[in-house]
Amino acid sequence: MPAMIARRLRRCTQLAALFPKCPQNRLFSSFASSAPSLPSSRVLSPSYSSQLTRGIYVIFPKHFFSTSTDSVPSTSDKSTFERLCIHGATQTQTKPMGLEMDRVVCDNKEHGEKLESDSVREAESNSVKEKDVEMEMSGLEKEAWWLLNRSVVNYCGSPVGTVAANDPGLCNQMQNYDQVFIRDFVPSAIAFLLKGEGEIVRNFLLHTLQLQSWEKTVDCYSPGQGLMPASFKVRTVPLDGNSEAFEEVLDPDFGESAIGRVAPVDSGLWWIILLRAYGKITGDYALQERIDVQTGIRLILNLCLSDGFDMFPTLLVTDGSCMIDRRMGIHGHPLEIQALFYSALRCAREMITINDGSQNLVRAVSNRLTALSFHIRQYYWVDMRKINEIYRYKTEEYSHDAINKFNIYPDQIPSWLVNWIPEIGGYLIGNVQPAHMDFRFFSLGNLWAIVSSLTTQRQAEGILNLIDEKWDDLVANMPLKICYPALEYDEWRIITGSDPKNTSWSYHNGGSWPTLLWQFTLACIKMGRQDLAHRALEVAEKRLSNDKWPEYYDTRSGRFIGKQSHLYQTWTIAGFLVSKMLLRNPELASILTCEEDLELLEGCACGLSKSARTKCSRKAARFQVLV
Repeated sequence: MPAMIARRLRRCTQLAALFPKCPQNRLFSSFASSAPSLPSSRVLSPSYSSQLTRGIYVIFPKHFFSTSTDSVPSTSDKSTFERLCIHGATQTQTKPMGLEMDRVVCDNKEHGEKLESDSVREAESNSVKEKDVEMEMSGLEKEAWWLLNRSVVNYCGSPVGTVAANDPGLCNQMQNYDQVFIRDFVPSAIAFLLKGEGEIVRNFLLHTLQLQSWEKTVDCYSPGQGLMPASFKVRTVPLDGNSEAFEEVLDPDFGESAIGRVAPVDSGLWWIILLRAYGKITGDYALQERIDVQTGIRLILNLCLSDGFDMFPTLLVTDGSCMIDRRMGIHGHPLEIQALFYSALRCAREMITINDGSQNLVRAVSNRLTALSFHIRQYYWVDMRKINEIYRYKTEEYSHDAINKFNIYPDQIPSWLVNWIPEIGGYLIGNVQPAHMDFRFFSLGNLWAIVSSLTTQRQAEGILNLIDEKWDDLVANMPLKICYPALEYDEWRIITGSDPKNTSWSYHNGGSWPTLLWQFTLACIKMGRQDLAHRALEVAEKRLSNDKWPEYYDTRSGRFIGKQSHLYQTWTIAGFLVSKMLLRNPELASILTCEEDLELLEGCACGLSKSARTKCSRKAARFQVLV
């Protein structure tokens, strides 16, 4: 019997596809015939298949659970094999079987006893640590962790992410909220990493990497190579046309099914940021050095750094390409994308393996960082002094030395801003392009600009001072406004197209999003303003559990649960947990942030030149750091 199983396993190993199909399900279908007592219609049931292998020792090639694109090694190469005990992982487990778990069977009794005693001591030590952590947790945190673990999605018996929402009251109206979104999973991933559970994050990074090369089209047109999906879903499909056998596959969405059919620009940027965080927290830098991971990083960078018609170092994108995934007038060069772009470039530069093939890419990344930091700091920043300068702009300036470089008309300064901008403090506006400045305050872009050091020290302090000064407008009854102020009346009709979900002070149009709490906390800790983070967290704690962890809140002060808000929204839950953990251990925040890199301000691509056309701005950029 063992010989028969071994032969069938070898045959299965040679034929099994790696990803996105599930290799384990092919395994079960290949030797299920050896168990005649099992009905064929139940062979591939997840719970039944786990029972089938419970307690059985099986020899697997290590590559069998790898995401590498190399060919499957020969079974004669014993160095690639490991002994693995499958304990029957089910889809509801929060800690299923790991991808590289070993189980060694030893004939030496003394050695076996030593291993057992060591494992007992380690288990006791871990138990004590877990009890200490639990004692520190409040009842609200325990509830949040239970909900977060309940949202975990498993693929082939291993966790690969969390669903966007787990609202039992809307199971028939979930649309795509039952999928794993890259941007939504980031706070969940940080929470798991800070808790010491890195397996789910590793699996997520590798599986989404495999989805990167898929070609999805809209009306026969394919997007650029390197695009990461917005989300994916685990589906069960018939195995090779067999209606009695099934396998799990990952079905990604690159925007071809999304509302508006917009490709997600931010997914690849968040993936790089999360990859760096995984290495920093777990110490598993070997993952970053894998050939397939390095290739994935380069594909994303090549897509973002590709030459085009644009004259600016910022990324040109359309509406709906980020967290604000509906028409909200952010097309062009929205701040959120630029902050994530800058952060992803900083993270990628740390992780790229330097060799002859990557030197040009690293140089291009450094040059882009230099230009991008100067551009954002110079043209996106507004405070009382800058508003006064814009108010006195001259227009139609045709020269290389023009002050009003984007031909901004002073009448664009909105009436609400005149009385809203404080004397002390400022912020990065939402968008800058020819004859257009979007003066709205966008929280994510400003907060992540602080986290990634896209802003200067003075500007970062100014942003937090503004939030403190305008607390009733930006926080009030629930942190944090996604943008301020809301579009109203004719402006709402023209810019949003009369979007019924983005009505004034709702959803993306001035709604309050609790998930932004973790990024606010991260920015506050970096700038030594934990008082603001504690204050915001206290506001959130009063309502989140009673309101069943909603996606967003409505009204100018965030008093009402969003009219179309899903409950038990996963990134609301995860954002709260990350904030609590960071405030309990503020030193961990430094792992997730980037400090100012003065070398970037010295490495301008164009160099100093007497020509006005190629005049370098590095002196001005460095001056902004020092003031």
